Amino acid sequence: MSRRRTQAALLATALAAGAAALPGCATNPVTGRPQLALMTEAQEIRLGREAAPEIARRYGGAYENPALQAYVREVGRRLAERSHRPGLVYHFTVLDSPVVNAFALPGGYVFVTRGLLAYLNDEAELAGVLGHEIGHVTARHAVRQMSAAKAAQLLYGVGSLFLPELRAQVAQDLFNVLGTVWLRGYGREMELEADRLGAEYLARAGYDPRAMLRVIGLLKDQEDFERRVADEEGREARGYHGLFATHPDNDRRLQEVVRAAEGLRAAEARPVDREAFLRRLEGLAYGDGYRSGIRRGSRFYHGPLGFAVRFPEGWRLENHPEAVLARAPDGSAVLQLRVEDLNRRIPPRAFLRERLGLRRLERERALEGLGAGARAGHAAVAWTETPFGRRPAWVGVVYLGERAYIFLGAVRRGLDPRSRDALFEAAARSLHALAPEERALAQPLRIRLHRARAGERFADLAAGSPLGRHATERLRLLNGLYPDGEPTPGQLLKLVR
Repeated sequence: MSRRRTQAALLATALAAGAAALPGCATNPVTGRPQLALMTEAQEIRLGREAAPEIARRYGGAYENPALQAYVREVGRRLAERSHRPGLVYHFTVLDSPVVNAFALPGGYVFVTRGLLAYLNDEAELAGVLGHEIGHVTARHAVRQMSAAKAAQLLYGVGSLFLPELRAQVAQDLFNVLGTVWLRGYGREMELEADRLGAEYLARAGYDPRAMLRVIGLLKDQEDFERRVADEEGREARGYHGLFATHPDNDRRLQEVVRAAEGLRAAEARPVDREAFLRRLEGLAYGDGYRSGIRRGSRFYHGPLGFAVRFPEGWRLENHPEAVLARAPDGSAVLQLRVEDLNRRIPPRAFLRERLGLRRLERERALEGLGAGARAGHAAVAWTETPFGRRPAWVGVVYLGERAYIFLGAVRRGLDPRSRDALFEAAARSLHALAPEERALAQPLRIRLHRARAGERFADLAAGSPLGRHATERLRLLNGLYPDGEPTPGQLLKLVR
């Protein structure tokens, strides 16, 4: 027997042994058929319960609107009671995030962002979002994915015992690819299954399952718009996860699962009251939230921390949970701001060296002419990690109150590292305590309702809008009339003010 055939036989033996070592199959709650599941329901619930607080924290925490939270919970409960796992206690939470997304953790933890709620136009659409996520829970999609990943790891581990050559990088890469293909192959089918289940739960709860198609359509419109804007700004687009983002609402298989669900409609249909739903969104924060700070052009205002800062004019600001990032229009430079508590009373220079671990400081200088309330600052150039890799960067720290505000500025490789230092320093010196007249600027934009008048067009409503560029398109998206729809007289619209 040739060496290659011997290796193939050994590999087959290894895989068979690994498959035999896999401990568990369980009955799928939806199909009733056996499936690979290396996790009990109790473990599944515990995993979701332990992960939920951290996931919520990363997405801004629960949105502070008890009435809206209670409403979303009630709609979710109505669907969950008619699902394949009604014995689970489901937890529905609106997250204080402008990101357009919804997702479910194992064991019944379902999240929807306020950013997504802003684009919905009736209760059935909300039910479509929640039903889809409940479908992921009832079909145990997370458990199946994790079981597949564990199985792939186990098969590789057993195989490497039988065949030492599997430890080579090429063989390891092969197994990684096979595992990834397995999991991604599940993805499309799982998302379609979640849509089928969501449509079924909608129908059983008295909603029109065709609302699922409307939700997919509006989310697809939002993603197409986001991709176009991202291309203009030279950044990566932020899109909705899963099938909502990859399948059009006229997809044949999707149409089929919705049609099948229509035969399950409850005897008593729930009324569609679009205006009642929209009134629940009155005052909903849009875009940046109060707790995360507000971007207004090149300026940033943070109410809870009580500071404001001015970044270089024309630079695009990104508001991340851990930092604010400003990018030059051509992408040639970045300036990052993050905040840390002060725990020791040390000079700013010592903070750079001891707290940040920057031992080799060059071109040092004290920062003078600081903004109101700032009491000390220091700047230098140091080698450190930047968005452009490890390279010389402008580093500054400003003390304001009991916190240290750390600035990190860098330019793209091939450019003079000093070319933007003056801009970086000006931003650091602009940091100041929030003035009374700036408090209003630290408040988020909000959804406000407006009754359309005869002849009124979105271009008219967008004039002077705080939405800035593409305001007309954003208003159409918010009202389900993208790309070129116009309001009808008397229609209740969502505006942003």
